[in-house]
Amino acid sequence: MKQLLKKIFYIFFMLFFISAISFLAIHAAPNSFFAAGELNPNMTEEAIATLKAVYGLDKPLLEQYTDWVTNIMTLNFGISFVSGQDVSAEILKRLPVTLVVNIVSLVAVFIMSLYLGIKAALNYEKKSDYIIRQISLVSFSMPSFYLALLFIIFFSLMLGLFPISGLHSIEPKEGFAYYLDMAWHLALPIGVMIFVGLGSMVIYIRSLTLEILKSDYYYFALSRGLAKKELLRYYILPNLLPPIVTLLGLSLPGLIGGSVILESIFGIEGMGQLFYMSAMSRDYPIIMGTLIITAFLTLLGNMIADLILLKLNPYMTRG
Repeated sequence: MKQLLKKIFYIFFMLFFISAISFLAIHAAPNSFFAAGELNPNMTEEAIATLKAVYGLDKPLLEQYTDWVTNIMTLNFGISFVSGQDVSAEILKRLPVTLVVNIVSLVAVFIMSLYLGIKAALNYEKKSDYIIRQISLVSFSMPSFYLALLFIIFFSLMLGLFPISGLHSIEPKEGFAYYLDMAWHLALPIGVMIFVGLGSMVIYIRSLTLEILKSDYYYFALSRGLAKKELLRYYILPNLLPPIVTLLGLSLPGLIGGSVILESIFGIEGMGQLFYMSAMSRDYPIIMGTLIITAFLTLLGNMIADLILLKLNPYMTRG
C-alpha cells in the first residue's frame, strides 16, 4: 500500500510538472490560432479581442494556467477552437481506438519477442539464431512511416488484402461484423507497430537469455538432468520477466508517440491523428488535453509495470 501511494503521488507530481512545461511551450510557440483571423480583412480587431476574451486568452499567463489546471481536475479541458466541441468529448471519442491499437501491439510484441529471443539464444550461432538476428536488425532500423508505406503498397495496392485507410467500411456493419470490419482496417497499422517494436526487444531478450545460459545456477540445473520445459519455466523465464517488464514500461511513450504518425498515414480517427490536426491548426485546448491524457496513460502504464515488477520480485520492496 505504501508503494502504491508513492506511485500515485509521483503520477500527480509529474502531471503537474508536465502540464506547466507544456503550457509554457505551447504559448511560447510562434503564431497562434487567431493569426489567420488577423490576416482576414473581414475580421476586425474587436472581433479578435472578443474571441480571446471568450477563451480567456486575454488574461495573464499565470491566471490562464491556474484556470486551466482547476478545470482539468474536473476533466474539463475547455472548448475546441476549430470545431467548437467539448475537448473531453472529442478525446473520449478517439481514445478507445488508440488504446486498442497500442495495447494489442504491446501484448503481441511481448509474446513474440519472448519466444524469438529465447529461441535465438537456445540455438546460439545456428541458422535460426542468424535468421532471427537479421530480422531483428531490420526491424530495429526500420522507420515506422516508411514501413507503413511499404505495407500499403504491398498488402493494399498490389494484393488488395487490406484497406488503405480508415476505421470502417463505407457500408455500415452491425453486431460482430462491426468489430471484424474494424479489425480488418486496423491490421496494417497494428502490424507496423508490432514489427517496428519487435527488433530491439528480441535483441535484448536474446542477450539476457545468453547470460542466464552461462550462469552457475543454470549449469547446476543442467547437471540435475531437468527437462527443457522445466529449465525454461523455473530458471529462464523467472529471471527474464523483471527486466522485460521494466523495458516494456519504458517503451510506452514510444508506442503512443508512434501512433501520431501511423494514425495520420492510415487515416485512423484516434488520439494521434487528433493531436496532429490540432497542432497544425494551433487548437490549444485539444493540444493540451491530448498531452495531459497521453502523459497520464504513460505514467499509469509505468506504474502498472512497476507494480508487476514488485510482484515478480518482492525483495525490491525492502529499503
